[in-house]
Amino acid sequence: MLSPDIIKKIKRVHIRSSRTVNTMMAGQYRSVFRGSGIEFEDVREYSPGDDIKHIDWKVSARLGRPFIKRYREEREQVVMLLVDMSASQRFGTVDCLKQELAAEVASILAFNAIRSNDKVGAILFTREVERYIPPQKGSAHVWRVIKAFFDHDPDHAGTDIAQAIAYLGRVARKRVICFLISDFLSPTYEKALRIAARRHEVIGVLLSDPGEFRLPEGGILTARDAESGQVRILDAADRRTREAYSRGRRNAYRKAEDVLKASGVDCIRIATDHAAADALVRYFRLREKRSR
Repeated sequence: MLSPDIIKKIKRVHIRSSRTVNTMMAGQYRSVFRGSGIEFEDVREYSPGDDIKHIDWKVSARLGRPFIKRYREEREQVVMLLVDMSASQRFGTVDCLKQELAAEVASILAFNAIRSNDKVGAILFTREVERYIPPQKGSAHVWRVIKAFFDHDPDHAGTDIAQAIAYLGRVARKRVICFLISDFLSPTYEKALRIAARRHEVIGVLLSDPGEFRLPEGGILTARDAESGQVRILDAADRRTREAYSRGRRNAYRKAEDVLKASGVDCIRIATDHAAADALVRYFRLREKRSR
């Protein structure tokens, strides 16, 4: 049984996400993701100007004159949401935790997909894949997906993005649109990401919280890494200590950006003190401009 507070959060994310799609993103998703490929439809006689690489040589030889293969765009697509459920996601110093931000981002993307008659699936992962929700259509399915983000109790604290990507490769035989939603605090995953990006349309959603990049000013504090359990004693009153901590965290953030870029993967940056919808709208508009 879920607590009343969790149920209230699920309902709030569900309602806000559906309203966002209806009022802010009408048509943007479809204009950006037009179709995952093409499929054969029929043949017709060759006309001057047709691309010869589309000639169906078997039909042409049988009928004694050239024929061209005709294709149509596959409208139905599959959107896979790879969502980081590790311990670092349960951090937040502003309006919400990164986990709640991830749930809202995923929900908005899911509503966009079902509005375009696409299927939506999800992979919830830590250092292992902990839950797989097969792709389906319909608003009731989106409710189940959102609920999973809040009622899943992770078995592990750490993160392994490469494991999640490998699992995607096993369950997604055809090309899919994949949104990888994480703070990317994970061991090496560059190779796995490059391979996935060659086969699928992969978009990284890089989550952060302002409190991650600074130590609270004060005296001696004990800092515990939520994923590894490692404990460090830090002098938060020392300026050099605070600067070194901030520099290390920003370097880790920039490294995640660099890995995504080097892998040919778009990066959507969203922080807990900014609206998820605004960041997604900006991204869709940028993709529209690039495709013209």
